[in-house]
Amino acid sequence: MTERPTGDPGMPEAPDAVLGEFGVLLSTVALLERIAGRELERRCGIRHAAFEVLLRLSDAARPVSMGELAGELILTSGGMTRLIDRMETAGLVARRAAPGDRRGRRVELTGAGRAKLDEAMRVHAETLRRHFAGPLTDEGRRGLAESLRTLRAHAREELDLR
Repeated sequence: MTERPTGDPGMPEAPDAVLGEFGVLLSTVALLERIAGRELERRCGIRHAAFEVLLRLSDAARPVSMGELAGELILTSGGMTRLIDRMETAGLVARRAAPGDRRGRRVELTGAGRAKLDEAMRVHAETLRRHFAGPLTDEGRRGLAESLRTLRAHAREELDLR
């Protein structure tokens, strides 16, 4: 097996090209997420995780349980509780009792949360146009998106998440 460079300064040589390519994918996603998070925080005053909560609540036809949100965002129940606490204090979400469950709580978007989501969507779109779409040709971006859809479909099938 020949060693291949990862193409990233400071990264070790990958013993296989596939490992290096996957490393490039992961590091690129991490960097783009940092840029997106930085812009959301700087320009909208919210963290990326709060933006994700607002997005999921806006798509929901009903208030969502804390457990559902934690599972979708891959957060612990404690981490989700702290995030929702901050968002509720900011007036972006409201918690309601879950019907038929004395201890269960459901979360829903408030009017202020919808307004913050609209603002954050504009900022996020600008950020992605500049840092994700901007460096790529239209053809390159479409090819990348198609390849990622193929990988996502394969991974969902492997994990039985159809």
